[in-house]
Amino acid sequence: MSTEPEFKERLSNSYLFGSNAPYVEELYESYLEDPASVPDQWRTYFDQLQHLPATDGNEQTRDQAHAPIIESFAQRAKANAFLVHAAAPDLTVASKQVSVQSLIAAYRSLGARVAQLDPLKRQDRPQIPELDPAFYGLTEADLDQVYSATNTYFTKADTMTLRDMLKALRDTYCQSIGAEFMYISDPAAKRWIQERLEAGGVPAFPAQRKRNILQQLTEAEGLERFLHTKYVGQKRFSLEGGESFIASMDEVVNHASESGVQEVIVGMAHRGRLNMLVNIMGKMPGDLFAEFEGKHPDGLTDGDVKYHNGFSSDLSARGGPVHLSLAFNPSHLEIVNPVVEGSTRARQDRRGDEDGSQVLPVLVHGDAAFAGQGVVMETLNLAQTRGYGTGGTLHIVINNQIGFTTSDPRDTRSTLYCTDVVKMIEAPVFHVNGDDPEAVVYVTQLALDYRQKFRHDVVVDIVCFRKLGHNEQDTPALTQPLMYKSIGKHPGTRKLYADKLVAQNVLTEEEAEQMVKDYRLVMEDGKRTIEPVLTDHKSKYATDWTPFLDAKWTDQADTAVPLTELTRIGEKLTTVPEGFTVHPLVNRLLNDRRAMARGELPLDWGMGEHLAFATLVASGYPIRITGQDSGRGTFTHRHAVLHDQKRERWNDGTYIPLQNVSPNQGSFTVIDSVLSEEAVLGFEYGYASAEPNTLTIWEAQFGDFVNGAQVVIDQFIASGEAKWGRYCGLTMMLPHGYEGQGPEHSSARIERFLQLCADNNIQVVQPTNGAQIFHLLRRQMIRPFRKPLVIMTPKSLLRNKDAGVPLSQLAEGQFQPVIGEVDASIDPAGVTRVLACSGKVYYDLVNARKEAQRNDVAIIRVEQLYPFAHKAFETELRKYGNAKEVVWVQDEPQNQGPWFYIQHHLYENMTAGQKLGYAGRPASSSPAVGYLAKHQEQQRQLLEQAFSAKHKGFTLTK
Repeated sequence: MSTEPEFKERLSNSYLFGSNAPYVEELYESYLEDPASVPDQWRTYFDQLQHLPATDGNEQTRDQAHAPIIESFAQRAKANAFLVHAAAPDLTVASKQVSVQSLIAAYRSLGARVAQLDPLKRQDRPQIPELDPAFYGLTEADLDQVYSATNTYFTKADTMTLRDMLKALRDTYCQSIGAEFMYISDPAAKRWIQERLEAGGVPAFPAQRKRNILQQLTEAEGLERFLHTKYVGQKRFSLEGGESFIASMDEVVNHASESGVQEVIVGMAHRGRLNMLVNIMGKMPGDLFAEFEGKHPDGLTDGDVKYHNGFSSDLSARGGPVHLSLAFNPSHLEIVNPVVEGSTRARQDRRGDEDGSQVLPVLVHGDAAFAGQGVVMETLNLAQTRGYGTGGTLHIVINNQIGFTTSDPRDTRSTLYCTDVVKMIEAPVFHVNGDDPEAVVYVTQLALDYRQKFRHDVVVDIVCFRKLGHNEQDTPALTQPLMYKSIGKHPGTRKLYADKLVAQNVLTEEEAEQMVKDYRLVMEDGKRTIEPVLTDHKSKYATDWTPFLDAKWTDQADTAVPLTELTRIGEKLTTVPEGFTVHPLVNRLLNDRRAMARGELPLDWGMGEHLAFATLVASGYPIRITGQDSGRGTFTHRHAVLHDQKRERWNDGTYIPLQNVSPNQGSFTVIDSVLSEEAVLGFEYGYASAEPNTLTIWEAQFGDFVNGAQVVIDQFIASGEAKWGRYCGLTMMLPHGYEGQGPEHSSARIERFLQLCADNNIQVVQPTNGAQIFHLLRRQMIRPFRKPLVIMTPKSLLRNKDAGVPLSQLAEGQFQPVIGEVDASIDPAGVTRVLACSGKVYYDLVNARKEAQRNDVAIIRVEQLYPFAHKAFETELRKYGNAKEVVWVQDEPQNQGPWFYIQHHLYENMTAGQKLGYAGRPASSSPAVGYLAKHQEQQRQLLEQAFSAKHKGFTLTK
């Protein structure tokens, strides 16, 4: 057995040790995890060690014991050129040290597998051979040997006995905390976590801190038991079994405030939400009880169930005041995630909080939803992107180990942990036993510190259980008998922790029971449980929604801009910096736009849109537009971002004219988004809901792709105001039009939006020229209210010369929800049929009428489908007193498009004796045909229907 002086001398005699030891050890450790992570010359060297003859003549592999490999490693070290001294080292010590290093790496990587995480203790912990010293050839005799500890943080000394090191490894990685982080590619981040876990671990909290944790558990349990007896059988999605979550959230608010966080934005589904509202956010219990009793606040047309509602409060925390906001959330579980991220980003932008140090997003997940809902992955993918990053999100999983009542955990996912999805962005995960509230508080601190230092997502997975069913009307023992036998025997986290503190003489049993009685009295009085809530605190960064409250709907707005200003801005938009080389096609577009701004060419859609953006930012309105092709535009019509042809894009060889319109202008942000609809649209909804003074736009690559975000439309955009009183001015641009491009590149599903229209909740429009989009975009910001705007944007009309308009239409007038007949050769007295339509088909009808010489037909364009402008439409229709036929014409199939929505609006404005008919494609299960020839034939037929001498298929007579 070597003495410690002899061992230290040997350390200086080999490149495996001495000053080189940490480097070589870390290389070998990295190789064991991932051979591709080390330099080629080292990988080749280690590969050779992996194929050594064993004593039985067979070849060793990486999955077998490492002793022969380590022995060879030491043998080669003897002759290596890196030797510091000529003296030959003890090769036995060298091989043992490498074995110890392998053991350390195994505990860091696999220790979580055997950690004591389950409060129910239902499953045996697996046998992991790599965690057994014998796997590396280490024996009982080696336990008291001294080895290098320079690559660990258990001790300040350079060495430790293997026995002490093994105990430290097990205490750190295999008790109430199971850490997963070794897959992180940033060495600094890995070392930081290792140091925090290995050098400290769960601290010895002072007595008063322990009392505070017990108080939080008492409140969490007390609220649930009070509700369970007072409102028997009512759904509330109880937190019982996961009470440590309240201790975690309390630490989130307080510890985050100590690092400079001033706002915390929380998204969570149902479980524990009512507990969060009362015991963390300070909602008055009496107000919650009123909701249980069916009462509701004034001002909401529909309202929502109590466990969907959001809340905001200002709390006094250890580091100063913190604004805490809980986002409203439908039953679509994780769909709130991108909404919270968008709201967070808006608040950060408003503060100029570029690194996210002041505003913290927190997402609370259920275990099955975290693993099962695809929007989780989409939202994670936003985390480190330029347009959507929020400086890292703290994820907390309330891990009930069951998902929902009838689910078998084996059927809820294909991964070992419900949190494995976060490994795609290399977020560390801290699994923690919910029955160890001190460990829960500690890993919450650890996770927050990691987020603040590395600006990266991090996960706290609170492994707990669910005492009751998925909701309080379930009987979970019907499908989970064994689990619920274990749960029935569990005394509760509060009781376990109280007994622990009594045993530690922190308080008496009577004092612990008095906490329970005191909280019960607070509940019976309906008083606020959290003090102090700062009722008079007002942040200078808070959004003032007052100007937008109670504003009545109007189509009118003063959106005109003087010609001189339009020309000035047009010059700015078409001028590039000296030495900047644009593509020849873009140069031609800029020249055309310059001519448009001077009134020398008709104004097209792209220039109308640009002038709307430019005049708004010049007036101080920020603009944010995102989508998969938003910089250039899917149909290359926008070119908001110009690229220097002599520099690569990724070297930032770009110029954005809209950022250079006027001094002190509003910001203009354009983002080519990740390939996502659901998460990105949810993000932009959240952004617009938190920032009413910014024109926030999401643009689909093709309008059809909005289908992938239908939940965001249904649950937030269309109904958020009616359910929750949440105003939002989000604008959606959805390219729509039948151009023969097949079923997935034609329809933005206008009919689905129109089915959602009621109570003036959204605006659905289909503008047909550059002046209309100019006035429409400006109207969205200038009017004193905020409503979501859905724009069916064109494709072929972007370049259709018939759609060009004079610049003067921007300097006068406003957005027209209905555009009447513009052909002066049409005599109103001679009109016998009126065609009403929306969108591109208008130009098809105009050309068909000219070809057929049908001056007895007038055409009215409905530019705003909802809210339907009855007065404007009636005014146009009344011009044709001799018209006996009103025909709605659309591109879409009869069972789609606006037809079934709009027919009763048309009928309401018709006069006695008039008949209402339809011209368009026949009903279809597909949005459009895939064959160009068939598309063209259908287009010909619908035009023939519109102008046929005797129209067939009239449906109504006034």
